[in-house]
Amino acid sequence: MKISQLIKSAYSFITHDLWRITDAELAKHKRIPYRLLKVIMIAIKGVGRDNLFINASALTYSVMFALVPLIALFIAIGKGFGIEESIKVWLTELMAAQKELIPFIMSFVDRYLESAQGGVFIGVGVVILLVSVMSLLNSVERTFNNIWQVNKSRSLLRQFTSYFSSLFIIPIIIAVTGGINIFFNNLLDQLQLTQVLSPLLTFGMKITPYVVSWIVFTVIYLSVPNTRVKFQNGMIAGIVAGTAFQFFQMIYIEGQSYLSRYDLVYGSFAAIPLLLLWLQISFTILLLGAEISYASQNLQNYDYEGDTKNISIRYKRFISLFLTFVIVRRFENHEEPVKDEEFSTIYKLPIRLVNQVLSELTEARIVTEIVDEDFKSKAYQPAMDIHQLSIKTLFDKMESEGAELFLSNKNEELDRLWNIYVLLDKPDHQPDREILIKDLLNE
Repeated sequence: MKISQLIKSAYSFITHDLWRITDAELAKHKRIPYRLLKVIMIAIKGVGRDNLFINASALTYSVMFALVPLIALFIAIGKGFGIEESIKVWLTELMAAQKELIPFIMSFVDRYLESAQGGVFIGVGVVILLVSVMSLLNSVERTFNNIWQVNKSRSLLRQFTSYFSSLFIIPIIIAVTGGINIFFNNLLDQLQLTQVLSPLLTFGMKITPYVVSWIVFTVIYLSVPNTRVKFQNGMIAGIVAGTAFQFFQMIYIEGQSYLSRYDLVYGSFAAIPLLLLWLQISFTILLLGAEISYASQNLQNYDYEGDTKNISIRYKRFISLFLTFVIVRRFENHEEPVKDEEFSTIYKLPIRLVNQVLSELTEARIVTEIVDEDFKSKAYQPAMDIHQLSIKTLFDKMESEGAELFLSNKNEELDRLWNIYVLLDKPDHQPDREILIKDLLNE
């Protein structure tokens, strides 16, 4: 086979054939590589669709305003739990790539916290801290919601409670992880096993920053989007992003010697553009992880993606009729409202097509959506009297949903043809559909 044919076959497989193969059709040993390939492809598509690099730049800009208040908040939380030094050590390790700026930033943080003890912090200072941190976290949530295709953000109260509960949890996780590490080191010293287990201890010391990053990124992916993220999908993304972050930081620190030219041009100011570069890449990694968590949880949404986009009008009308029939039958039999996922699992329909049609049925006020905030799931039941909901009513409501703005005597020919079009849908005018298009206005 020629290379060009091989490339063409591979491209056809990745863009079309891959999405026609579902898990049910694959042997167990083939499911993981197929899923992995799909996740990679969906994440790559998401980079362009969600303007990932632009959003990473926007978050970099936002974090510059909130950096000092955010670090101050972490240290204040750590001080409240008696783990202030552990938090400072972690923050120093986190910003190891910016070692020139650490003393400068920490001096700002110390002054920020000193003002709290002096009473100046009360009032305006508290407002500035909360607004800065809330603004940053709200920007992160909106970006994550965009990736997860969630249109509704949390209420202000839920944002406050969710964000700050997460900010309380992260320092505790960091302290506990560091404490466990110290505990085992002391235990091995007491048992005089340090020399025997030296390679294992070295490995443990090296992997600890990775473990902390995995946990922190996983918590972010589980808690930030305003939708239910399954733990395994958040954890997979957390491990990938946490590893990438640590690896990038290692490369960045090692490569700083090659950036010495910046010092010649900018002097001490060189640390600022390097900080911006570090933040930009860090946020890019964070958002790539969000794309991975979304892709791994929504693989089934992309089954038959190409076919769903090219679906015929007739088949889409049939699916609309079928989904409405199931919802009405459930309601009539006093059963639980049907969930969108059930259409996919029971009737083997692509979930992407199901969600698209259900959205249109909801907008046409044929069915109504019931949202379970706790489980982040959606169920559906009729939005009108089922004794008045005929097939004709269903199709009429769907076809008339939306605006018809371009009529009202703006053009005589347009309006005449519109009146003929409306008549063609009436039962006694069905034979008129045989009229040739060229003769429409001659009748």
